[in-house]
Amino acid sequence: MSDLWNNTIGYMKKASKALNLDEEILNALLKCKRVLEFQIPLRMDDGKVRYFTGYRVVHNDALGVSGDGTRIVAGLTADEVKGLALVMSIKHAANGIPAGGAKGGIDADPSLLSEGEFERLVRGYVRGLFPRGAKVDVPGADINTSAKTQAWMLDEYEQITGIHSPGAVNDKPRILGGSLGGEDATGRGMYHLTLKICEEQDWAPEDVKVAIQGFGNVGSYYAKYLQRVGFKVVAVSDIKGGVFNPDGINIEDLLKYSKMTGSVASFPDARQITNEEILLCDCDILAPSAVEDVITLRNAGDIKAKIIIEGANGPITPQADDVLYSLGIVVVPDVVANAGSAIVCHFERSQCATDNYWDLETVQAKLESQIINSYVSMKNTAKELHISFRTGAWVNALKAIVRAMKLRGLL
Repeated sequence: MSDLWNNTIGYMKKASKALNLDEEILNALLKCKRVLEFQIPLRMDDGKVRYFTGYRVVHNDALGVSGDGTRIVAGLTADEVKGLALVMSIKHAANGIPAGGAKGGIDADPSLLSEGEFERLVRGYVRGLFPRGAKVDVPGADINTSAKTQAWMLDEYEQITGIHSPGAVNDKPRILGGSLGGEDATGRGMYHLTLKICEEQDWAPEDVKVAIQGFGNVGSYYAKYLQRVGFKVVAVSDIKGGVFNPDGINIEDLLKYSKMTGSVASFPDARQITNEEILLCDCDILAPSAVEDVITLRNAGDIKAKIIIEGANGPITPQADDVLYSLGIVVVPDVVANAGSAIVCHFERSQCATDNYWDLETVQAKLESQIINSYVSMKNTAKELHISFRTGAWVNALKAIVRAMKLRGLL
């Protein structure tokens, strides 16, 4: 079993205990409704046929249409996809999104495929999905998928059904029914949460030092928005290394440098540090926004940040999470902190369903309102039950899912 699946089970059990759910209900919540594994025959450019394994898992759809991303990575397993689908059930429910949790993907390395091979693989994946559609299960983008792949998916689905159905796929280009505000949604959501937390702590932005591990889509937008309102971003890293400047880093200059050189690692106006060191640097807010399992029992006790905002999925191991809670370090968990993209995907489905598309200001205002409401609800539950923010978010999610399942007669 994968670490991700085991970790999600652990969080589920902790939240179930806080809710006093019986064993029968817990077992039902741990079941995936549908696990699809299938082979995709792909005609290569040299004329040979290779087979790739595709997956689509629906964990639970009691709250509504299931949905979430499609990742195309080498070594993808069914257990990993199951864990990701379960987390999406929680993320949707914890943020008041009327949708179930799903995840999918292909065990393949896109860098080894030509553009034509990659497109044929993506279209073959759609042909293998069943059931599917805007009112059943809606795949979005994830690792190594993008607006381009989602356009291919949508076209393949519509070629099969003979019906225009923009809501059948998420994260599409705007002209095909996609939503504005999706590209920066995760980083923007984290930014709004940071403003809310600083308001609660009575911290002025110019006095707050922020460290960000990961300078991809999430971390770069988060850093840019923070600096615009005066926050001091003192450390940033990417896969090749990081930089630190206690007086703050000019993010616009860093973005230009990263685009020019392919990394932030040798940015001249800061001291070079490692990805391990950035987690332990002197800061008020730490945002691990790269990969999972970077804060562990080995380094949790040395964290100097007062607040951790999880831009990545699962950057803190369950054991380290317990240590941080015991030290009084507040962790805003991934299921709320990085939910901006999931929220805007919900907006995308709503717009497709009504054929009424919103302007950017409307999307951004609705995103801010929804993610702040999720944060406040999580915080109130945590305070009421004397539990961590993470467990509070999971408790809120399980309450909604269990109620929906009971009303449907599934429990």
